[in-house]
Amino acid sequence: MERYKTEPLKCWQKAKELRESYYRNYVAAHEKGGIRWAGSGWAFDSVPMGLGDDVYSLTSEPYGAAVASDPKFSLECLEAAEKVGFARDLCAYMRNYWGSVILDKYAFGGPFPKPDFLWTAHICCSHSKWYQVVSELEGGIPYRSIDVSVGPAPPFGEITENKINYVAGQLLDGIEWMQKVTGRRFDDEKFINATMNHFRSTSVWGEISLLNQAVPAPIDEKSMYSLYVLTMLGGATKAVADFYDEVKEEMEDRVKRKIAALDTERCRVMSDSQPPWAFLKIFRYLESFGCVFIGSIYTFGLKGILVYDDKTETLGLRAIPKRPKTREEACRALAEWQLYIPLYQHFYNPDFKSRLMIVLARQWKVNGVILHLNRGCEGTALGIMENRLALQKAGFPVMTYEGNMGDEREFDEPRAMARFDAFMELLGLRELD
Repeated sequence: MERYKTEPLKCWQKAKELRESYYRNYVAAHEKGGIRWAGSGWAFDSVPMGLGDDVYSLTSEPYGAAVASDPKFSLECLEAAEKVGFARDLCAYMRNYWGSVILDKYAFGGPFPKPDFLWTAHICCSHSKWYQVVSELEGGIPYRSIDVSVGPAPPFGEITENKINYVAGQLLDGIEWMQKVTGRRFDDEKFINATMNHFRSTSVWGEISLLNQAVPAPIDEKSMYSLYVLTMLGGATKAVADFYDEVKEEMEDRVKRKIAALDTERCRVMSDSQPPWAFLKIFRYLESFGCVFIGSIYTFGLKGILVYDDKTETLGLRAIPKRPKTREEACRALAEWQLYIPLYQHFYNPDFKSRLMIVLARQWKVNGVILHLNRGCEGTALGIMENRLALQKAGFPVMTYEGNMGDEREFDEPRAMARFDAFMELLGLRELD
């Protein structure tokens, strides 16, 4: 069979360094006279950057995933959360995070670094309550949540002045609140710079996702997990925005030279949500069949901005807004931009997610779809069996397996592996020598 050329990602080491510095800087913030905040990966992270250059964040879903990748520590955290009465059917990231706070143990060593304030956004059913509990566990940390659950935005809804004003007004109020709880003056220029970095990071990640339509795929989803997460760690920083420009250039070069993520690519599959982080070896196992994961609505659209064109029935890029001149303009532009996040869609209606997944499957030329019945995330698992039926009706073979992104006790490895074997057989694939 044909083998493609392959080579390691040149950007890999820098991605590791950015991630490590993010968690290290958060811990050391107070030593340098800086301040810390914590909140969801969907928090409007450019806003706190108006408080100064020494403001550091801990976005909690990536932290929960980091805990989950260490099964021993994760079990300690999960059991600590359960011991004080939190149910096992709650968000697994949230339980890992709460357990880490309760134990006062940080995943990267030492005691859990307490934030100075909590700043989050609410669309997933857990987000606001997540940080309310953190505030209580940590003795009453100042806490604020921005409600973005305003109803469908494009491609299946519309952006109205009321929706933009509702979110932008909360951001403006949030700025006043931040000044009060931190005692710092808010710098509009720093905020606007950070907002433009956020636009650039999320737009370029969309471009990188579009490049993976190429055959062979220049990057596999398992590798994308280590790259897309930077949009949730420091997407509003210049360092991350510049890094994504480098990644895009490398992906364009790989596409041009036909450098493959998997040299034996002969089958392309798509996933749908977070994987079971303690069992990422399933990706490498399926590669032994010549099967490459090209990405998903989760990997591409958790933070990356892609828009749907009704005429061509394809996903493409949305133009980056012009640079705002005032605080008010920046809040409006940020509110509108955020409402275009593709992964917001399935919180409104499972049919929206199905329609986006079908477009993605066709556009990225997939041969099959693997859905994770993820007990650890109520949000991404919402309507998943409706998604399965819609994809099958559209002509795509679909496999499901049960698991949990952040709680390894929910993943039956032998059963899952048997289902993967059966799906590979259905697709006409055998393990390669």
